[in-house]
Amino acid sequence: MRGVRIAPSVLSADLGRLAEAIAGVTEGGASWIHVDVMDGQFVPNLTFGTPLIRALRRLTTLPLDVHLMVQRPERFIEEYADLGVSVFTIHPEATIHLQRHLDRIKTAGMMAGLALNPSTPVALLDEVWTDIDLALVMSVNPGFAGQSFLRSSLEKIRRLRAHAAQAGVDPIVEIDGGITPETIGEAHRAGADTFVAGTAVFGTDDPANAVRTLTRACSAQV
Repeated sequence: MRGVRIAPSVLSADLGRLAEAIAGVTEGGASWIHVDVMDGQFVPNLTFGTPLIRALRRLTTLPLDVHLMVQRPERFIEEYADLGVSVFTIHPEATIHLQRHLDRIKTAGMMAGLALNPSTPVALLDEVWTDIDLALVMSVNPGFAGQSFLRSSLEKIRRLRAHAAQAGVDPIVEIDGGITPETIGEAHRAGADTFVAGTAVFGTDDPANAVRTLTRACSAQV
């Protein structure tokens, strides 16, 4: 079985109690802190940016996993690297000269991630496998927390792993959307190793225990 990395999403956290929220998931064994940056144009929602990332960097030493759902995300590469971001994930539909920007992300010292919306084909990655460290499969249409898991994403993860193996690479495979104790095990068995969870963690009374529950659920039998 692949290792498990839980990345709680602060999109669902109580920002008025952010320090407490981060301390809780850290206690529970979270590996990364996931930050969704949305501009109200690429997706129909407006969320976080530089101020929150700066605040998070002061609150935790965990890697910051930033998913940019914005037009022209390349505008933020150097700024976010300077803020201490570890993973910088973008959408291919949001930019042109994709390979150039993936190279810039890595040159800036961050892991380069590429996110696939439910309708974005896995085959797109065949052109840039050696330029990415992480592939993010969206198991909901991006923009809002609390959506239901799209089961078609399981087959997409399997196809993604097959394409990666054919290319001779072994990227981190992250999944985001509708991750709960009921869905995470199947996603893990399909080939995902990193799980973004918002409501399933911060929507509970005990985020630390929620992280532990998600981790245990990955090894549960079908």
